Amino acid sequence: MSKFFDNTDLDINKAESIVSSTLNNCDDGELYLENSKSESIILDDNKIKSSNFTNDVGYGFRAITGDVVAYSHSNDISENSLKNSSKNLKSTLSSYKGNYDHQIKKTNQKFYKEIDPTDNKSMDSKIKLLNKINEYARSIDASVKQVTANFLGEKKDIEILRLGGELLTDSRPLVRVNVSIMLEKNGRKETGVYGVGGRQSYDDYLKNENWKSVCDEAFRIANTNLQSKPSPAGEMKVVLGPGWPAILIHEAIGHGLEGDFNRKKTSVFHDLVGKKVASDGVTIIDDGTLNNRRGSLNIDDEGTPTEKTVLIENGILKNFMQDRLNARLMKTKSTGNGRRESYKHIVMPRMRNTIMLSGNNTQEEMIKSVDRGIFAVSFGGGQVDITSGKFVFNCTEAYEIINGKIGAPLKGATLIGDGPSSLKEIAMVGNDMMLDPGIGTCGKAGQGVPVGVGQPSLLINKMTVGGTQI
Repeated sequence: MSKFFDNTDLDINKAESIVSSTLNNCDDGELYLENSKSESIILDDNKIKSSNFTNDVGYGFRAITGDVVAYSHSNDISENSLKNSSKNLKSTLSSYKGNYDHQIKKTNQKFYKEIDPTDNKSMDSKIKLLNKINEYARSIDASVKQVTANFLGEKKDIEILRLGGELLTDSRPLVRVNVSIMLEKNGRKETGVYGVGGRQSYDDYLKNENWKSVCDEAFRIANTNLQSKPSPAGEMKVVLGPGWPAILIHEAIGHGLEGDFNRKKTSVFHDLVGKKVASDGVTIIDDGTLNNRRGSLNIDDEGTPTEKTVLIENGILKNFMQDRLNARLMKTKSTGNGRRESYKHIVMPRMRNTIMLSGNNTQEEMIKSVDRGIFAVSFGGGQVDITSGKFVFNCTEAYEIINGKIGAPLKGATLIGDGPSSLKEIAMVGNDMMLDPGIGTCGKAGQGVPVGVGQPSLLINKMTVGGTQI
């Protein structure tokens, strides 16, 4: 039974009749229904600066034949609106005939609980906690001059109605907690930012005062940056730390393994399945089945059960990430990577939790093997050319390595290279794989979706480092 027709002139039978008459001569498509509640509360400069709550309900109606996609969306869930959308879709595809693909298996898998983070904690308690975070962060040291803290919560309920009356559902919680601390010493200002999150309630991250560790980490990063010196530049060895640095893999390599770029042959990987694309010991997966993780899904936004997809195994390219459209056109199967930002957006193949698995080396071995290089612990913004994998990433925390030892923190370090080449320059894979703290959002074609990343420490033999050292 659908939740979305209670206060409308539609019922499940009427909706199914419209869906069936629209999609009967198509290859694929669905009616996607969504109810999304989200909140954002920001404390800045010792006061609550903003508090926003939104509730958006609507549908996206999609019909596909061949590689032609017709799409209509509306925030008016009614019989008349759905019939108008149906008319538009039929008009777009009037000259096409297809054979509807019914192959979606239902699943009872659950990787997160059906909770509502926007409702299970009162607004008053959230504001009190933000004030406590502010007070604690300012008490750490006299050098703390500015604190910004914010909560972001979401509950998204979806239903997917397919030809024949098949109804698939999911209920997705999501939270983020972020703290930014600015320090000032001797006329120099530096900022540290840290956050945590996932598909749980706020309490899973904030109970027992464990929010203090978020403040402590933000302070540590800012204090480290206060002691930093200009980064050297040139080609050198780079050691990447575990966890969040996998954002480089996500951006420079992961996007190139999405099905649409490979079907269109715009990715450098499009003809390399079965071939060696990385060093021995490099295995990369995209996994939507990790409990409570930001990029995890019970089903994707087409209704396909999520899974763990091996992309690269011991250096060999094995698979691409697929939605239903690109999988059908490439004569393979969906990997459960069909995602959309909301009912207003079309489906595309997107990453979930993209992870490089552990190897056998220790981080200490990697550091000792480097005469001159850098140790990159965390990244901020960057630029990537998806078709070539060329990237420029800014390091938000990095250190020099001299004669096998970690030296001073560095400021202004950037990593420059391309994903395919960097994969082949990996000389050591660590035994310390970590997942990121739950803060990633991936952008593609104007859409943002929550994602996760993870990796062990890595030694890259050769990479260009941009710096500010004169």
